[in-house]
Amino acid sequence: MPLHTGSECGPGYRTPLEAMKNGPREKLIYVPCIQPSPQETHRPDYLATVDVDPSSANYSKVIHRLKMPAVGDELHHSGWNVCSSCHGDSAKKRDKLVLPSLVSDRVYLVDTATDPKAPRLHKVIEGELIRALDVSTPHTSHCLPSGEIMISTMGDKNGNGKGDFVLIDANTFEVKGLWTTGQKKAKFGYDFWYQPHFDVMISTEWGAPKGFKKGFVLNDVQDKDMYGQSLNVFSWKERRLLQTIDLGPGGIAPLEIRFLHNPREPQGFVGCALNANVYRFFRKDDGKWDAELVIDVPAKKVEGWVLPEMQGLITDILLSLDDRFLYFSNWLHGDVRQYDVSDPRHPRLVGQIFLGGSVLSDSPYKVTEDKELKEQPNPVFLKGQRLYGSPQMLQLSLDGKRLYVSSSLFSPWDKQFYPEVITKGSFMVMLDVDTDKGGLTLNPDFLVDFGQEPEGPILAHEMRYPGGDCTSDIWLVEDECH
Repeated sequence: MPLHTGSECGPGYRTPLEAMKNGPREKLIYVPCIQPSPQETHRPDYLATVDVDPSSANYSKVIHRLKMPAVGDELHHSGWNVCSSCHGDSAKKRDKLVLPSLVSDRVYLVDTATDPKAPRLHKVIEGELIRALDVSTPHTSHCLPSGEIMISTMGDKNGNGKGDFVLIDANTFEVKGLWTTGQKKAKFGYDFWYQPHFDVMISTEWGAPKGFKKGFVLNDVQDKDMYGQSLNVFSWKERRLLQTIDLGPGGIAPLEIRFLHNPREPQGFVGCALNANVYRFFRKDDGKWDAELVIDVPAKKVEGWVLPEMQGLITDILLSLDDRFLYFSNWLHGDVRQYDVSDPRHPRLVGQIFLGGSVLSDSPYKVTEDKELKEQPNPVFLKGQRLYGSPQMLQLSLDGKRLYVSSSLFSPWDKQFYPEVITKGSFMVMLDVDTDKGGLTLNPDFLVDFGQEPEGPILAHEMRYPGGDCTSDIWLVEDECH
């Protein structure tokens, strides 16, 4: 099974629309699987390969598990050694998956090219090499057009908030140092997206690792030394922090950030977890950047919960490759939403589906006032199995017609909000997408039940295809082959 790299011009695709129109249907998905209780089981996290080829006898099954060599990593997000930002360089190949670990600070490089169905470990960058730079808790990895890998970090070596970026050579996989120059540093870190055409990179903020690693602590949310609420705007060329956009209380914990895929568009969206808001960020005429609230998911009044109101808690967002649809998950409410963002300033809700969550009809929490629903949604059953937990990570097929959903957020938070996942494991399902008028439907034939794993229930997080996708790949304006 050859690894699809897009074209002879190099890795990925010339444009996002070319990827959408000419990219192959996905056949494999790589999913980091996290042990819910590694201290008790002494079992390592692993990378699962899921067969998503409907013509395969192993459709919707885990066909391979690559165990990490250490215990207690907390694998989380993944990226590639190269992607579509390197499309014009035919010497580069997308053949290594980059797997940072939130708890151990290790970074694993996984060979996905030799046998895409059975990835193998290529190299381990030990956590002390990361902490030697006085950073920790690596999160998002993106490949750069320069032939480097950049990984955002969320803390200093002691777990205090600190937003910076580690550079790794994409050929030798040696740590090169930190990306940011100058005296100004981001207070917190999380996700990032760059766009050289506008000389910009924007990063987001979760909080101080020493806080959120313990779980959700209500008092921490109001502490500006524990949780972030800003976007950090850098000069891409100079690697300097130029501007910090304070989103205010409505923007606490801005997590996933997505520029529009069209590299000539100086705008995009960021999902702010705590109060379930989506902001549009954009470049103004004077060259400065700003943000405006464009989606506000109403809180639900509840009884029996820790607070009188329950926010949605937006945990993942993504954009279709044609920049028409925005998707996000409300991890507390339990729904996945689809918005038409053809007019980015005025998103329009066109699809919604509940896949679990904390406001189900048999939930211990009673909803007393709901501005959107007339009644609490019922539990969801698929292939005779109940879906426990709630929808979290999202990945869209290149053609935009299939949305994959997994349910783990971060093991301390999973155990706190959905303790049943310790015995039930997490799930991965597929939604069929109406790309004409909008709409989401649960596919009845696809379910990966991670509660049935050979060594016990596991927590499944982010999803990647071997050939790239709409959250790993960044496109540049310079789009011709060399």
